[in-house]
Amino acid sequence: MDSPELEARSALLKTDHMTRLGCGIAAAAFYALAIAAPVAVDAQERTAVGLWERVDDAGAPAAWFRIADCNGEYQGKMVKIFPTPGKNPSEWRCTACEGDQRNALVIGLTFIKGMRRNGLAYEGGSILDPRTGSVYGARMEISPDGSELRVRGFLGIPLFGHTEVWKRLPDNSLPAGRIASCS
Repeated sequence: MDSPELEARSALLKTDHMTRLGCGIAAAAFYALAIAAPVAVDAQERTAVGLWERVDDAGAPAAWFRIADCNGEYQGKMVKIFPTPGKNPSEWRCTACEGDQRNALVIGLTFIKGMRRNGLAYEGGSILDPRTGSVYGARMEISPDGSELRVRGFLGIPLFGHTEVWKRLPDNSLPAGRIASCS
């Protein structure tokens, strides 16, 4: 074989090899994206946004809360209270609250403020106890399947606090627009 023919074959083999290599890299990238995409979508679906229920010690519903994403800051409002017989929660007010929340109706009150999402955790916010007007540091964490929300209020550091576990409710459990989502 003379030199030009050998060079042509060599160039053809190199081109063929590079084409196969490029196709292999493209295929690997495609498979990586195909595997990662459902995980990314799934992680986006697991957020604290929605309607949640807290139950009392007997397992009966005590209250419902709506968590909303307000431009990256998560807030929570009380949207329904299940009172003991003879009590009317629609008249309950936050008499010990300060500022613009003083004497505000408890139903519709923004009591979780300033939470920032960090994966499945929400941190850096506060939680208000409308019975006393006290404001505590707060942290929330959603379960991997999105069905439970652990809400912890604490004084100073998370070690000194109390955790409640709330269960997710279907969003249509409460009429839409009944309580404005962001304040």
